[in-house]
Amino acid sequence: MFRTGLGVDVHAFSAGSGLTLGGVAIPFGKAIAAHSDGDVVIHAVVDALLGAAALGDIGSHFPSSDPQWQGVSSRVILARCRELLAAAGASINSVDCSVILQEPQLAPFIAGMRRNLADDLGLDTVQVSIKATTTDQLGFAGRGDGIAALAVATLTTPDVATPPQ
Repeated sequence: MFRTGLGVDVHAFSAGSGLTLGGVAIPFGKAIAAHSDGDVVIHAVVDALLGAAALGDIGSHFPSSDPQWQGVSSRVILARCRELLAAAGASINSVDCSVILQEPQLAPFIAGMRRNLADDLGLDTVQVSIKATTTDQLGFAGRGDGIAALAVATLTTPDVATPPQ
């Protein structure tokens, strides 16, 4: 059975230096305010994958109230998500993510993000798409107050009900 999931993540920028997106360190004059590393690309992808498998959301598996996730690399969360999908018998077909921010320019970092996600999910890079767009100075992202990501994932799952969470 083919299943599709949608994921969304939004974070404010904070004082600091540098972002991590798709597991890639990106030089920037601001940081992301978050409990973990605030990697909106991975967070949106994890939510899309979990949603496609009907396994809940990122907050139900990796709650910000749990100190073990404080400052953790989102690649650790992505690896755990892959384990949850495998336990449910799900196979990932593809993931696609759009990052919404005014700056910095992400084009030089997209290939590295795709490689990281493909490696972490056991996929070929042709199964992973990441894009970036601005909002032409509209809204919180356009003002440079924060960043958002939207992701969609397609899975193949057994023709049986998803196991309880």
